[in-house]
Amino acid sequence: MSAIFDWATADNLQPEPITVEIWRRLPEEFSRRVEVVNGNAVRCEPATRAHQKAARQITNMIEEAARDYMRANPEDCLDTDAGLEVVLWEVPRATIRRPDAALFECAPNEARPLPARHIKVIIEVISYDNAKSDRIEKMAEYAAAGIPWYWIVTLEDNSVHGIEVHVLDHQTRAYKFVRELRPDLGAAVDVPIRIRIDWDRLTDLVL
Repeated sequence: MSAIFDWATADNLQPEPITVEIWRRLPEEFSRRVEVVNGNAVRCEPATRAHQKAARQITNMIEEAARDYMRANPEDCLDTDAGLEVVLWEVPRATIRRPDAALFECAPNEARPLPARHIKVIIEVISYDNAKSDRIEKMAEYAAAGIPWYWIVTLEDNSVHGIEVHVLDHQTRAYKFVRELRPDLGAAVDVPIRIRIDWDRLTDLVL
């Protein structure tokens, strides 16, 4: 057995790059605390309750939209999840991220962590502490992985302030800003499916 399994505790140093195969076999109590960037474990800071609830509410809204879409398009199958593990690439070294929410093509359970080619929309909830990572590092990674849509959800004062919608420009392999959803600007997008935002569910998240 690889030495990496003996290493997989929160306070040890990593002896070798993490591959997707190693990731699948790591103890859950360890893997749920980290992401993988080019083979290296990166600790995830614990999310606040407001952050967690915003992600859950947005996931629920996207799930409702996906069900509506599939009723009209029964030949398609879409799924949603909060905290889904996504493989952005495997070579030269694996990068595995855990976005706050995602809309993706249905895939069997054994196809986890889920390859990026299945993802339709990837969503990150940001606050002051994690803005740099989500706006620069993850944004570039998701674009490089070819994920078509990226939403940035801005959390301020216990409520969602706005949702930025970005679409991938396949020529430049970078995201282009499309629009921002805010309570006073709009509550729905129509691509890749129609998703309606209920702002009441994103206000005063933690009582």
